[in-house]
Amino acid sequence: MSDPIVVCDYDPRWPERYEALRARVAAVLGDLAARIDHVGSTSVPGLAAKPTIDIIVMLRSLDDLSVAIERLAAIGYRHEGDLGISGREAFATPPVYATHDHHLYVCHPDWPGYADQAAFRDCLRAHPNVARAYGDLKRALAIAHRNDRRAYTEAKAEFVKDVLARAAPRQSSDGHCNPAPGQPKSGPAAAF
Repeated sequence: MSDPIVVCDYDPRWPERYEALRARVAAVLGDLAARIDHVGSTSVPGLAAKPTIDIIVMLRSLDDLSVAIERLAAIGYRHEGDLGISGREAFATPPVYATHDHHLYVCHPDWPGYADQAAFRDCLRAHPNVARAYGDLKRALAIAHRNDRRAYTEAKAEFVKDVLARAAPRQSSDGHCNPAPGQPKSGPAAAF
């Protein structure tokens, strides 16, 4: 049995926690990382979330993956493969942290999920009513699927797809999502 899913109120310390983790990852990866971002629910102020920081690194080049794996291993991250999401590599949290303290992912520069994750986060940041609805959904799903992380994630997928469809084009010139209906985006919506 997996650990029960717990969704809690937003913690204003989450951005600080992300920055500390980001600094450690950035220091070891150096110029291999084109970008490092805080994604997932803990990256949206005011949003209820599982208290797990999601960090995603976009590599400068796909050729850098093996070196990134070696460098991250030096600070305790164990490569777990793509876990079924091609283009994104997962890393087990080092044992010095709690099991669900944070998730670290590394992706190649062309992985479409990176843009989708950023678009989803940015829409929730720009539209508090959408973020509230997502938080309410997550709380209900955490009760309904308390011991089934896969079912919890899959049950959120339709909401995520809807937000991404409304985010087309991914962002307007002012950096906010476009709430007008658009074409659904391809990609791993369930990864959010």
